[in-house]
Amino acid sequence: MSTESLSSPVSATEAIHGGGRDLATARHVVAASFLGWMLDACDFFIVLFTLDNVAESFAVPLSTVLLAPTLTLLTRPIGAFLCGRAADKYGRKPVLIWTIVIYSVIEVASAFAPTIGVFLALRTLFGIALGGEWGVGTSLIMESVPPSWRGMSSGILQAGYPAGYLLASLMFLLLPVLGWRGLFILGGSAVVSAIYIWWRVPESPDWLARRGETGREVAPGLWSVIRGNTALCVFAVVLMASFNFLSHGSQDLYPKLFLALERNITPNHVTLIVVLYNIGAIAGGIFFGFLSQKIGRQYAIALAAFLVLPLLPLWTLPHSLIWLTIGAVCIQFCIQGAWGVVPAYLSELSPASVRATFPGVAYQFGNLIAASNALVQHGIASVLGVGLAFPLMLIVGSAALSVLVLTVLNAKLHPTERM
Repeated sequence: MSTESLSSPVSATEAIHGGGRDLATARHVVAASFLGWMLDACDFFIVLFTLDNVAESFAVPLSTVLLAPTLTLLTRPIGAFLCGRAADKYGRKPVLIWTIVIYSVIEVASAFAPTIGVFLALRTLFGIALGGEWGVGTSLIMESVPPSWRGMSSGILQAGYPAGYLLASLMFLLLPVLGWRGLFILGGSAVVSAIYIWWRVPESPDWLARRGETGREVAPGLWSVIRGNTALCVFAVVLMASFNFLSHGSQDLYPKLFLALERNITPNHVTLIVVLYNIGAIAGGIFFGFLSQKIGRQYAIALAAFLVLPLLPLWTLPHSLIWLTIGAVCIQFCIQGAWGVVPAYLSELSPASVRATFPGVAYQFGNLIAASNALVQHGIASVLGVGLAFPLMLIVGSAALSVLVLTVLNAKLHPTERM
C-alpha cells in the first residue's frame, strides 16, 4: 500500500514555525475539533430520541420518520467527498467553519418544517454536512498538533461522538418542556463551535506549506491518488465497514430492543446504563488514543478489538442489572477505545494531498456498508427464532475479529510511518 511520505506534515509545520510549536494554539485546535464533532453527533442523535414525537406531530407512521436517519446516513459519503475535496483545495479552517454553520442552520430549520416531506429533505441535506465535518476536523487536528500529541488528540476527537450521544440523552430530558421542535432549535447552538474555530484556530500549517507561496494546488488530484493507491483505498473502506459494524452493532438495537424489551429493564435504568457506557466510551477513546502513542496505532487498535471478544457474554447473557451495566461499560470502553485511534491512524495512512478527503470518505463509505446492521441483527433473530443476544454477539464479535485481523496484517505487511 504505497502512500506519499507520511513524515511531510512534521517538516512542513516546522518550516513555518521554525521547528517550534504553539502549544496554546494546539490546545484550541483539539478543543474546537472535539466540540465540533460532539455537537454534530448530538444533533444526529436528537432525531433518534424523538422519532415517535416527530411521527405524532406530522400524523405519520413511525416507519416514515425512520427514513430521516436512513437518508442522513446515505448522504454522509457525499458530504465526506465534497467537503473533504474542498478542504484539500481551499483549506481546512474555512470548510470546517461552513460545514458546522450549515448543519446548525439545517438543524434549526428542521424545527420549523411544515410537512414531513420538508423534514425528510432537510435531514437528507443534514447528512451531507454531517459527513463532511469529521474528515475535515481530523485533518486539521492531526496536521496542527505536535507529533507527541497525536495519539491523545485522536482519542479526544473521537470521544466527541459518545459525548454527543451522552449530551443528546441529557437534552432529551427537556422534551416535556421544549418539545421536539425546541430540542432541534437548541441543537442549532452547535454554531458556537464554528465561532470558536474562526476566532482561535489557525489554518493547518501543513496545508499552507504544501500550497506554497503561489497559492496554487501543487499536489496531485484525488483520482490520480486513488489509482496509485488502490489497495490502500480498499483496505481503508473494508476496515471502516468493520469498525462501523462494531459500533452500530453494539448500539443500534441494544438500549431499546434488547435492554428494555428483552431484559425488561425500566426506562430510567436504561437511560442510566446508556449514560454510564458512554462515559466508559469516552474514557476508552482517550486511553487507547494515548496508548497508541506508546505501542503504535495498529497494535492499540488490535488490542482493543481483541479485548471485545471475551466481553461478549458479559455484555448480553446476564439478566442482572448490575452485570449488564458492567458488561455494557466494559465493551464500550474497548469498542470506542479502538475507535479513538482511528483519526490518527487514517490520517497517517492517507496521502498528504487528500488528507481531508481520504479519512472521511473511507469512514463514511464504511458507515454506508454497515447501515444494514439493524436489519441484519433483527433478521438473524427472526430467522433463528432466538432473542437478540446471539445476533448482537455474532455481529459485534465478527466485526471485532475483522478489525483485529486487518490491523495486525497491515502492521506486518506495511508498518505505518508516523506523520
